Amino acid sequence: MALIGANPMKKDFPKPVHVWLVMMKAMHAVTRYGLKNLEESGLGLSDFAVLEVLLHKGPLPVNVIGPKVNLTPGSISVAVERLVAKGLVSRAESSQDRRIRIVTLTRRGKSIIRPVFREHVATIEKVFAGVSSSEMRQLEQQLKRIGRQAESLLDQSIAKRR
Repeated sequence: MALIGANPMKKDFPKPVHVWLVMMKAMHAVTRYGLKNLEESGLGLSDFAVLEVLLHKGPLPVNVIGPKVNLTPGSISVAVERLVAKGLVSRAESSQDRRIRIVTLTRRGKSIIRPVFREHVATIEKVFAGVSSSEMRQLEQQLKRIGRQAESLLDQSIAKRR
């Protein structure tokens, strides 16, 4: 007896490629929804990411910020330059190594990122409103495990090419 609405082509257990597609579609939808509020603030995603990391981590070298916000060295330099021009961050030589530039939020930068980040938190909380704390913890653990596996496989692949 077939269930109404059941798809006879689907198996009981989804294949990894299907789960990956679902994950990508969900991430795309969450990102689009989250970016809507960022766009209203006048900040782009990379500017928001840089300001957010400085808000929560404090002053950082340019070369440390890039990997934290998934920007290449060239892209992080352009982003920092844009934020300096807007008066949202300052950049200064490190006292230990003049080759290193330390980026710090300015007062103006803090006054802009704090409310934008609060709004971003509220937006993301709306997305996860139907997910219990237990489910969220489980999802986080599974995604971390999958991410570590992907990183390990990438590292192995790179090592083989050398």
